[in-house]
Amino acid sequence: MSKEIEDERSRRWRLILGGAADDPAGGLKALAGADLAMDQALSALYESDRRGGLGSSCPNVARWLGDIRQYFPTSVVQVMQKDALERLDLKQMLFEPELLKTVEPDVQLVSQLLALKNILPNKTKDTARAVVQKVVDELKRKLEQPTRQAVIGSLNRASRNRRPRPNEIDWHRTIRANLKHYQPEHRTLIPEARIGFGRRRSSLRDIVLCVDQSGSMASSVVYAGVFSAVLASLPSVSTTMVVFDTAVVDLTDKLTDPVEVLFGTQLGGGTDINLALAYCQGRIRNPQDTILVLISDLFEGGEAREMLKRMATLVASGVQVIGLLALNDEGAPMFDQNHAAAFAALGISAFACTPDLFPDLMAAAIQRQDIGRWVAAQGIVTSRARS
Repeated sequence: MSKEIEDERSRRWRLILGGAADDPAGGLKALAGADLAMDQALSALYESDRRGGLGSSCPNVARWLGDIRQYFPTSVVQVMQKDALERLDLKQMLFEPELLKTVEPDVQLVSQLLALKNILPNKTKDTARAVVQKVVDELKRKLEQPTRQAVIGSLNRASRNRRPRPNEIDWHRTIRANLKHYQPEHRTLIPEARIGFGRRRSSLRDIVLCVDQSGSMASSVVYAGVFSAVLASLPSVSTTMVVFDTAVVDLTDKLTDPVEVLFGTQLGGGTDINLALAYCQGRIRNPQDTILVLISDLFEGGEAREMLKRMATLVASGVQVIGLLALNDEGAPMFDQNHAAAFAALGISAFACTPDLFPDLMAAAIQRQDIGRWVAAQGIVTSRARS
């Protein structure tokens, strides 16, 4: 083994093992320069019980935030920031505008800000809103076009029929479908198949997102707020967004601004799913054309029996119900497996969905595909398989 390879291996082991490997007898290469700065940033966080951590002063925290942004990629910076909040209780990072500006914004940070929004000092609120706006804009950039394409395409397919009235005929598709019946001698074609858009309604599908805003669902609330705003911008879909804990808040009138939607939530508190379903039930006017997406870990703090009875009534009325245990990139959290199994008995699949799959899920629901089969095709593990 060459000396260069041996030195690099020694360097990496020293960074992995941390300060505990400083013993000269250990035979590891001493750190210097950027490597030493990286080690100090890691030690301040992960060896804080031994070395005193970041201290309580804002300059120390600001310096540390600058160091990790300099020496680590964004994905690692976000993990370290989250660990700092949890391990060192550095909520001061969120209370000082100067510090907040230096933090790498992500969904987890937005969740923290929303949870603390009522106690943030006035001098920090504008900065906090700017951070939330930045994350929302980034999520919309990634998610808006796929959602529009999937939903609009599925609406077009779901709304066509083969026996349209004259004012419902889709002439472009009808002509394309009948080109083989062109009559050269008459310079015309015989439309044996007519394709139309079907009924004309202000909306072809009504989508209701009922979102649990308890603390464990924080990331899901952020993604649900962005998706709700995108869906609300589509003219062929009527979108309602309801968030709940032990009370219900209808945020539908704020859907033109997803930042306002998120600041309208109140993360934490108890859970009353039955109360939320009762409210949504009262908003539903066309059960056969309604998709109800319940985003919750299903830990019911209210009337569990009434919740299941109400869900059975919604399904029987023709509402298409989807149970999402989580809408994030982190997988399903702890959830109530008994309630998930009861949902499965009603024909409702309960599963965790990543944001990149949510547009296709909505497209499948609009086309009234079997959601259980769709879930299986994506390789998603449902609650039925877990229980």
